Amino acid sequence: MDYRPGHARFCRLLSALDLPRPRLRIRVAGTNGKGSTAHMLAAALQAAGWRVGLYSSPHLLRFNERIRLDGEPVADDGLLQALQRIVPQAEAAGTSPFETSAALALDLFARHEVEAEVIEAGVGARLDTCTAIPADMALITPIGLDHQAWLGETLAAIAEEKAWAMHGCRWALTGAATQAPEALAVLQQHHPALQLVPRNKHLICRMPGAHQQDNASLALAAMQTLQRDGLLAATHAQQAICATQVTGRLQRICRGKAHIWLDVGHNAPGLEAVAQWCRQRAVIFDGILLVTREDRQLATAAACLKPWAHRFRHLHPPLHAHRETTRQALARMIDNNPRGEYLVLGSFQTVAAVLESS
Repeated sequence: MDYRPGHARFCRLLSALDLPRPRLRIRVAGTNGKGSTAHMLAAALQAAGWRVGLYSSPHLLRFNERIRLDGEPVADDGLLQALQRIVPQAEAAGTSPFETSAALALDLFARHEVEAEVIEAGVGARLDTCTAIPADMALITPIGLDHQAWLGETLAAIAEEKAWAMHGCRWALTGAATQAPEALAVLQQHHPALQLVPRNKHLICRMPGAHQQDNASLALAAMQTLQRDGLLAATHAQQAICATQVTGRLQRICRGKAHIWLDVGHNAPGLEAVAQWCRQRAVIFDGILLVTREDRQLATAAACLKPWAHRFRHLHPPLHAHRETTRQALARMIDNNPRGEYLVLGSFQTVAAVLESS
C-alpha cells in the first residue's frame, strides 16, 4: 500500500504549485462508504449548477477514475499535461505516488476553475494528504476496524485519527446511527458542533443496500446544510444523490447466462453491510467468492455471508496472483452452474479482475 503518513512532502509540493483555493472544499473520511458518499455529494453539487472536482481512490480500471471533472474522469491529454507540470516538482519534493496524484487532482481542478472540490481521504486523516489543505466541511462515514497497523487497534483510536478530517471545518456531519458510541464520542470531542444525521428511509437509491441509504442521507444533509447557510439555492440534490451509481458497489453484470454481483467490501464492516443486504433480499446465491489478504481478521464477518450461498469460498492469494486467482475461482463456480447467480467480494483488485474479464 502506498501509505506514507505526514504532510511535509505534500506541503512542499503545494507551496511550489501555489494553487488557488476553491469556493468550497469538502473532505470525506471514514472506514466504509467514503467513495459512494463522495460521488453522491459531487453529483448533488453538480446538479446545483456548480463546477465540481472529485478526487477519490483507489481506481478500478484506469487511473483517470481518481480525478473527475463535472462527473467525468479526466481525459488522457489533460492528465498527460498535468503530469508534465507536476512530476518534476513532485520528485523534487519527494512526494509519494498518492500525494502526487492528489496534487495532480488539485492542479486540474484549478485549471478547470471548479467551484467545489470533494476530496476523499485515504488512510486515516490526521496525517493523510486530505488534511494538508484547508477545507470548509467534513463528512465522516462509518468508522470500523481496518488498517489497524497504521491507525490503532480500537475504534476509539481509529476515530481519533479520522476525526482530524473535521479540523478547520465550519461544518461537520456524520450518521446518527452508523457510528459506534466509542467512535462518536471521539468525533464529538474534536468537533462539538458535529451534526448527527439520521437515516432518511424515504430515499430510494439506485445502488442497493441500506448502507447506501445511510450514505445518501449524509450527502443530502450536507447539501441541506449548505442551502440553509446560504451557499446554495434550491437544488435537485435528492434526485442526483439517489441516481448516483459507483462501479463495484453491489454492481450487477452478466457473463453469458450467469449473473454476477460485485462489491469492493473487503473488511468486516463492509462484509456485514453486504450480509445485511443479503438478508433483506432473501435470495440464496449459487456461489459467493470472497478474496482478501490473509492478514485480515474476517472469520466472523465471513460467517454472516455463508448462509446466503450454496457454495462459499474465501481465498487469500498472494498479491502477485490476486487477479488471476479471482478469475479462475469464479470461472470454476460458473462452470458448475452457467445460469447461476454469484456474489464476488474483495478489494478493488478483486472487482477489477472480474470487470477486466467480462
